Amino acid sequence: MKLPRQFFTPLAIGAPAPMRELPVRLERMIHFVPPHVEKMRAKVPDLVRQVDVVLGNLEDAIPVEAKSAARAGFIEMAKAVDFGATGLWTRINALNSPWALDDVIEIVGAVGHKLDVIMLPKVDGPWDIHYLDQLLAQLEARHKIARPILIHAILETAQGVNNVEAIAAASPRMHGMSLGPADLAASRAMKTTRVGGGHPDYKVLADRYGEQPRAAFQQDLWHYTIGKMVDACAAAGIKPFYGPFGDFSDAAACEAQFRNAFLMGCLGAWSLHPSQIAIAKTVFSPDPAEVAFAKKILAAMPDGAGAVMIDGKMQDDATWKQAKVLIDLARLVAAKDPQMGARYGL
Repeated sequence: MKLPRQFFTPLAIGAPAPMRELPVRLERMIHFVPPHVEKMRAKVPDLVRQVDVVLGNLEDAIPVEAKSAARAGFIEMAKAVDFGATGLWTRINALNSPWALDDVIEIVGAVGHKLDVIMLPKVDGPWDIHYLDQLLAQLEARHKIARPILIHAILETAQGVNNVEAIAAASPRMHGMSLGPADLAASRAMKTTRVGGGHPDYKVLADRYGEQPRAAFQQDLWHYTIGKMVDACAAAGIKPFYGPFGDFSDAAACEAQFRNAFLMGCLGAWSLHPSQIAIAKTVFSPDPAEVAFAKKILAAMPDGAGAVMIDGKMQDDATWKQAKVLIDLARLVAAKDPQMGARYGL
């Protein structure tokens, strides 16, 4: 463990100083693009205006024979497009794969000055973060990159869940963490082939009352893990995200899973299909009615002190903090989406 005085020291001579505060950015959806497919790369300039983050995916869903082409395609895409305020991320291959080292070395060398975040899959513990942290510092120094590239961990192994607090606090490069339900299900030997969402067999039954039919209530397979991840991220001052929802044909279930994650504290989710962009935009933007009530709280308690009654409900310093979270998020949304800004009255 690094001592406090050493934590924010650059890990290579000439590397940029680590960030002490994460950039304040809107990241409601992390939209995955397969960069080895030319027609998908051609859509990126239009995507930049629709999404908060564009991610070039190099890992799962990229065939083995296309790994090099995906890496080259991402570099070409990053060079060609002006991303403006939209984030540019890549998901590299896992550290135990034969492609990860080339992913990092080639991408940072070619477009590291434009890259905001590297998403690291299958993180088992802080040692994975420490390795990438050191390597990035060396490459930033070599290529004279002025701004540190951040790391986003995917929580998708049982060992990773067990070490989630240590992962979250492993480095000042830590941007946040996403839940990876499919690989996590396999790691835990869970009996489901679904990618996110609930399962009809994971339920509780209502109590028995005579001969009356017993109601059944489907439960959330991921509630515990999301809660544990959110707590670890909040304690470390980094950002929690829900990951993928694999059933593109079930928009209602996707929205329900995203909303559960939003209510529990997640800031965004992955969008794997264009139809999920609008869902994430709706879910991870605060409701205008909630924003209006939050504005009432802040107006009645400008400094957050004391207690007041608003619409028959008591408000105190705790609800003032909740209102502040909503208003800060609404301002970020309004800056990106003027129509939502008008609905918020901001």
